[in-house]
This record gives sequence, C-alpha cells and structure tokens, in this order.
Amino acid sequence: MIVSLKMKKNSAMKNSKFFFLFFLLCISKVFSQELNNAAYVDPFIGTGGHGHTYPGATVPYGMVQLSPDTRIDNSWDGCSGYHYNDSIIYGFTHTHLSGTGCSDYGDILFMPTVGEPSVDNKKYASSFSHSNEFASPGYYSVMLDNGVKAELTTTTRVGFHKYTFRDAGFGNIILDLNHRDKTLESSLIIVDNNHIEGMRRSSGWAANQYIYFCAEFSNPIVSHGIAVNDKVNTKINDAKGTNLKAYFRFKVKAGESIDVKVSISMVSTDGAHINMLTELNHWDFKKVRKDAVTLWNKELNKIEIAGASDDQKELFYTSLYHTMTQPNIAMDCDKQYRGMDNKIHKADGFSYYTVFSLWDTFRAAHPLYTIIDRKRTLDFIKTFLAQYQQGGLLPVWELSSNETNCMIGYHSVSVIADAYKKGIRDFNIELALEAMKKSANNKLKGLPAYADHGFLDSEDESESVSKTLEYAYDDWCIAQFAKETGENIIYKIFIQRSQFYKNLFDSKTGFLRPRKNGNWLTPFEPTEVNNNFTEATAWQYTFFVPHDISGLITLMGGVEAFDNKLDELFTTSEKLKGREQADLTGLIGQYAQGNEPSHHIAYLYNYIGKSWKTQELVHRLVTDMYTTKPDGLIGNEDCGQMSAWYVMSTMGFYSVTPGTKEFAIGTPLFKELKIHLENGKTFVSKAYNADVNNFYILSSSLNNKAYNKSLLRYDNIQNGDTLIYEMTNKPNKEWAFGTGYYPVSAITDELILRNPIIGAASKTFKTKQSITIYSNEKDCDIFYTKDGTTPSQTSLKYTTPFDIDTTTTIKAIIINSKGIKSLTTTAFFYKTSTDWKITILSKYNSQYTAGGDEGIIDGLNGSIDWRKGEWQGYQGQDFESIIDLGKAMRISIIAANFLQDTRSWILMPPLVEFYTSTDGKEFTLFGTTLNTIADTNYTIQTKNFICAKKYFTNAKYIKVKAKNYGKLPDWHEGKGGDAYIFIDEIRVK
Repeated sequence: MIVSLKMKKNSAMKNSKFFFLFFLLCISKVFSQELNNAAYVDPFIGTGGHGHTYPGATVPYGMVQLSPDTRIDNSWDGCSGYHYNDSIIYGFTHTHLSGTGCSDYGDILFMPTVGEPSVDNKKYASSFSHSNEFASPGYYSVMLDNGVKAELTTTTRVGFHKYTFRDAGFGNIILDLNHRDKTLESSLIIVDNNHIEGMRRSSGWAANQYIYFCAEFSNPIVSHGIAVNDKVNTKINDAKGTNLKAYFRFKVKAGESIDVKVSISMVSTDGAHINMLTELNHWDFKKVRKDAVTLWNKELNKIEIAGASDDQKELFYTSLYHTMTQPNIAMDCDKQYRGMDNKIHKADGFSYYTVFSLWDTFRAAHPLYTIIDRKRTLDFIKTFLAQYQQGGLLPVWELSSNETNCMIGYHSVSVIADAYKKGIRDFNIELALEAMKKSANNKLKGLPAYADHGFLDSEDESESVSKTLEYAYDDWCIAQFAKETGENIIYKIFIQRSQFYKNLFDSKTGFLRPRKNGNWLTPFEPTEVNNNFTEATAWQYTFFVPHDISGLITLMGGVEAFDNKLDELFTTSEKLKGREQADLTGLIGQYAQGNEPSHHIAYLYNYIGKSWKTQELVHRLVTDMYTTKPDGLIGNEDCGQMSAWYVMSTMGFYSVTPGTKEFAIGTPLFKELKIHLENGKTFVSKAYNADVNNFYILSSSLNNKAYNKSLLRYDNIQNGDTLIYEMTNKPNKEWAFGTGYYPVSAITDELILRNPIIGAASKTFKTKQSITIYSNEKDCDIFYTKDGTTPSQTSLKYTTPFDIDTTTTIKAIIINSKGIKSLTTTAFFYKTSTDWKITILSKYNSQYTAGGDEGIIDGLNGSIDWRKGEWQGYQGQDFESIIDLGKAMRISIIAANFLQDTRSWILMPPLVEFYTSTDGKEFTLFGTTLNTIADTNYTIQTKNFICAKKYFTNAKYIKVKAKNYGKLPDWHEGKGGDAYIFIDEIRVK
C-alpha cells in the first residue's frame, strides 16, 4: 500500500484527511514489514523562498527529472524552472537542477492543451492552483485550468506523461524545443502516427549540452504542425533549426487519457530508443509509479528513525530524498555516454554520472554517501577520473559533461581522499594522484600565484581569501592521500601548501583577511560582503580551516580566545555590510546556515572540549532553520548539501573534516536511529529522554561501555556498533571534556613560517614612500631586496623603516634560527609621473573604489577581472569628474577606459564627453565619443573612449562625463535594475 502524508501546503487535508491517511499508513505498516519512508517525503519543500528545488517526478539519481516549468526566464529563483509563488505552468520538461544558484536544464517541453493549437508559450501555458496539485516521490499531478489533468512518473531514463482531457473533442500536445536556455541546434522527425524523435543542443550554464529523445504516443496523431522560427507548417514531417516547436492533435472522449513515453539520451536517438526498450516497453502507468516508489523506499529505508514527530519524519525523509535527486546517471542502458571531450565513450566497470556541485556537496552530502552508498561513491570517483582523462582536470562544477568552472577550489580531491580513507579504494590510485596534482597545479583561478608566494593577494585574484583557504584544505586532502599511498615527497609539498591559510591571519584583528600589495587590504570590515570572499564575509571564512583547527586555535591565541571568537560570531550583530548577497540567510549573529561556508562552524566547540555549546547550536539550527513549508529551506538546496547537513546533524554527528574517519558528535534529534549498511550490518543510535527540551548529552555508551567522547569514528558505523545517549535539559559540561575525549584536527609536521608583511601608505606615490616590514613569527630575521630579486640570508637585513623615491619592487622573507625560510612577499610601488588632482562629482560604490579617488588617474590600468578592486564603479548615475593638471598644458588627446560585463550589470556608457577649461569654472566641449559595443555582448571587455584632435587646446582642467546606461532592459536577468559604470583609467596627452 502506497500512501503519502503530504499533498499541497494549502490544501484542507491538514484536518480529517490527514488523520485518515495517517491511519492508513499505520495499518499498512502493521501488515507490511517493508518500510514506506517514501510516504513521508514532500517534494514541495524547498520550492518556495530561495530553495530552488522542483516538485516533479524522478527516481533516485535518475537521468530524467520530469517536472512542471512555471518560469521561462533564467531568474535566480527560477533556477529549477519552478517556484511555488507562480500560478502558470508552461509545460513539463525532462531535465531539472535541484537547488542550484545558476539556471540550466528544462529540456524537451511537452504541454497538453485544448482548442486551437498554438506554439506561442503565452498561449499554450495554463494557469493552475496549488489546491489541484499533488507530488510524492516518483509522481506529480496537477489539474490545469485549461481542463487537462497532467500526471507524471518516471523510470531512470524515461518520462511517462498521462494527460486526461475533461471534455470531448480535440486535444493537443505541444512540443517546444526552444524552451529556456539558448538553442544551438535542434531537430524533429515524425516517424509515424505514434512516434517522434529528435534532439536539442543548447548553451547555458553548460556551454554545450546534448539531449536526444524519442517519444511514443498511446493514441495516433490525427494532425500535426511543425513550427520553424514560429511559422507553422502542417505539411512537413521533419525539420532542423534553432527554434523548433510542434503541435500534435488527438481525437479524445470526455475523460480519455493520452499517454506519452519520452526517453532521453546524451548520446543519440539510438541511445534514447535503447533506453525506452530497456526500461519502459509497456503502458502501465500505475506500475511505473509503483516501481518508482519501490526504488525510493530502497534508498530511503537505509536510514530508519523512531521516536520522531510527523513533521520531523517529513523533514528528515524529504531531506534524505533531496540528497538523492542528484548526481544523475548520464549513460544509456548500453553504458555509452558523452564525455568531457564531447566524444562517445563506454563506461567499463562503473556507472557514469553528472551534476557535481562539489563546492557544496563535499562538505556533508558526499560524506553521507560514504556511509549509505559506498558503491555509488566509487562510481562517482571513477566518473571523476574519466572526466579528468577526457577533459584534463578533475571536475570543479560539472554539468552535462561540461565544466562550468563555477565556484572555487578543486573539491573532487576531497571526495576522493575521504572515500579512500574510509576504505573505498577500488579505483586507479596512480591516476587519481596524478589527477589531483594536475588540478592543484593548473593555471586557473590564481593557483600559480598561490603556489608561488603562499597566499592569494587581492591583486592576484578575486575572492582571494576564500580561494586561499579552500585551496589549502584541498591541498591537505592531497597530502593525506599521498601519505596513505606512500608518496612521501608529494605529501611534504602539499602538507606545507595546506598551511598557506596562515599567511592571511591578521594577529591584530583576529581574522583571516585579504592582503594587498604585500600589506593588509584596508579599510577592513569583517561583516562586509565583498569580492575578497565567496558568498560570505570574513566572519564566516575565518573559521574555514577544517584540516588544522588546532593551528587556527594557536593563531587566535589559544582555547579561551578561540572560544570567545566563536561566541562572538554567534552573538554579534546580524547586520551585513557591502553588496547584496542573497545566499547569506539563516543568520545567527554572523553565522549563516543558508550558505555552505558556515556549515561546519557550530561543531567547532567540540574541538575545545565545549561540546555542550555545539549541542545548543545544532539543536537550534535543526529546529529553527528547517520547516515543512514550501519555503522550509533556509537557503539554496545546492544539490543536496543543505539537506545533507540536516540529515547528518539530526542523526547526531557531522563530518567537519572530510578526509578523516572522524565525525564530530552534535546532538541526536530522534529517540532511535538505525543505519542499514551495504555490508549487512546495522548501526544503532538511541537517545533516551530526547525531546524538544532534552537536547543536552548527559552521558553515553558505545557497545554497552561508557563512552565519554564527542567524536564518532567511521568504523564504529560500518561495524554496526550501538551508541546510546542519556539526554537531559541542562548542559553537562563535564561530558567529553579533556584531552583525548574530543576530536582533534591538527597539522603537526612540516610546519611553515608565515610570510612577512610589507607596509606602506599606498601603492602609488608622488615624491617618496616610507616602507615598513614586520613579521608575526617569533625569533626570526627579515631579509629583503629592492631590485625585484629573490631575497636570501645574504640580502639586506631589515631593522628599521626606510624610504624609497623611485618605482620599486620590494621582496621580503623571514628566516628563523633553524634556517627555515618563509615564502616571499612581494610589493610593487609606483611613482606617478604627474602631480594631478581629481575631484569626483559622482559617488562611487564603496565596493568598487579602485583604491580611492586618485585610483583612476594613477597611471595603472585595472585588469579585466574587475572583482580584484582596481575599478571604480558607479550605479544608477552618470560619472563626472574634474582633473586639475596643476598648470596649463597643450592638450591633443583625452581618453577614459571603461569595462563591460553585461551579466554583472556593468555596461558601457552610451557616450563620453570631454571638456577643457583654463579656470576650472567655464568648460568648453573638447569632444564626444560614442559607444560601439552592443549591450547584448556578454563578453567581459574593456573599451578606451578616445577623443583626439589634430590641433592643441590649452587647458589646466579636464572634465570627463560618462552617461549611465540606465535601467536594465527586459531581456536581462536583472531587468529593471540600475546599471553600473566601471572606469579606470583617465589619460591626457
């Protein structure tokens, strides 16, 4: 018996229907030994707010995600194609992303309609009501207001549609191959009256995505029309192009259904046919739906909870469900798949997957998979290695066999190292280590600079702090893998690199903070969201050193200082400064549960023996940040990570440092938990007296022996041990207190020295500059050079500040009494050739200052990576400035350099005007330069607006005026928003 406890959030079943269904569920469990945890799943959780999930039908890790699309744009809250606030359905597509922050997929749209057919999505779309909508694992249905009931279910590779027409007459099924992202090519063939096939190649987040399909109708097509570029032709049976749509008409009786089976493939239409023949060679919709529930129960029943409320069960199993809607199988039934090289390969001894949101999922989702799905974890790793062989690097954020290069780090090495440490080792070890080193030593995202001087300067790379910290953690993972496999030289290299985070720790402020030109970037505000961090602030990233928590504690001044800093994080003001960052939600102080960089922080109290504080915070987070409503996820689902955090935390433990076999214990939410393992054993956790108030651990035992530790080992789980807690309503500060009783994360060998800091007033100067060099290390000497050469022990020894009066490159190192050297800090100081002064009549954004007013006349051009802070940005206003040249000069050329990044709201000014004056009061137009770069050009580029004259003009003052683009147009993702002007640099000849 299959019964779901949840339908729509606004339905009336909360009353009598709820209790009736609950009664049926109880009866079904009495008469069946098979658990039906799928009944607790509500796919609507996360479809509202900023959760970005979809409610449609899919099976665990399935290729097909058959779901309604309520959005045709790529808006942020429309990433999954569906949002609970919407009231119009455009159709049902076969691919969807769950909880991402970028939009893609939404391929092969089908939509049932009545009346005269139209391929215009404004006409074929239908309104609907949530009261007529239902979703459960492997099934979705909605009664459209156009009079058609749509029901959806799936196998792994085939979507099954059932469209029931209320009225007799003609029913239509629309096919739209130009839905959502940009179509590069598509084709459609009507094979016969019951069969069609085709393909779609598109460009979106994945630059080159292939989807082939074949579809079979249960009833014969009476008539059809194929639209090429929206012009319908009723006489052709096939077409190719970039804008293909079609309609198919059927004669229907009142209450009659037209069923459609649609199989997809990334390889070919032949592959789609094979998938159809293999997985769905019948028309029994109920059987497919039932089989989908069986597949879901097979996965969901791996974890069994008891002593939980219905809402808690619903949250837990929906969260577990969300962790299993991706990664997605991406090979056909014959094992063929399209690789990263766009060639067709055959998976030998593994299953090939796609959709790896690794910046998110390495933290909790993949550690969860190592517990409940070791076999699939091995397939993931073999997929990574295949992608490395075909694409040259391990995946960062892979989608449809495309590397999106989204987010930071190279966290596939974390997944590999974590699995290997836990005994999942049946893959090519030598190839894995080769791939790890290649990913860590590639030329992308600042890695050469990181490896050269031990940190990323803000001028090296945007998001410099976050990248440095995440690279350091990934390097630690490589070091552990190398050590485990006997590669000691590689271990030494990467264990040293894993300590590079230390070079960003500022002892004066107690934060990991950005550096610039050898110094600290100032001003510094730890609550500011800016381009030195990835979707976070300094507060959140200061605690991202999961591989060397002991080292971070030492840097902060010891246990008490670390404890105070953690307390301050959770109690300081929630107010954020800087730019708007929609991901920073679920704030407790400056902790942000709604985004991944914070996810481990509540568990850090364990590492100083104060686990009761972790218990308080984890209980608060699982209770307050997750609900059973459509907006019940506090942030983006992010391909299972937001939910994996909930699953792990409610089970009572969390993987703070993937790559070890230790979990930090939090607080169990349920009275009893069973994890049914692949090896046939069952891990059991019991929490006596656990309830909403009793969330503190009074005592615990492991296998009937007292266990006074706030850590749990992976082997305890895999061995099927039994962990029992006694819970209470007051903190037991003695539980798990003292050395040996709590987890430790520490680097103890190959310790590095931190780089020195080179201090100066600014990067540019007009006459002379005073230089200070200092170190945060004890008992060390500082050596430096002023000619750009690498310093050594024979170089100048720093004792007191000194002056420079020419353009100079200074390099500095420290050396301790044992002869150990730091890496080199470099600072470049530029003596300007002018004595100009500038008055800016507009107001630049505090995030984009170019270092201050004179940053746009200092003679140094900003790079194309505007996030490094070298450009001045003006939003929603024209730019206007007056430059005082100091004395009258003969002027022939005036130029100003601007940047365009359309996706980021930065657009070229339509025109730039240049004026001259002798007195600074009366200005004469020198010339006007018009923009020639289209606003629809998404390439990040610069343009020098130059005005040159054959004759000279005498002037002491120059005025530059640049007109702002204005409001963003309807075709832009940020339509209605105010565009930016970005400028650097103004030159006069």
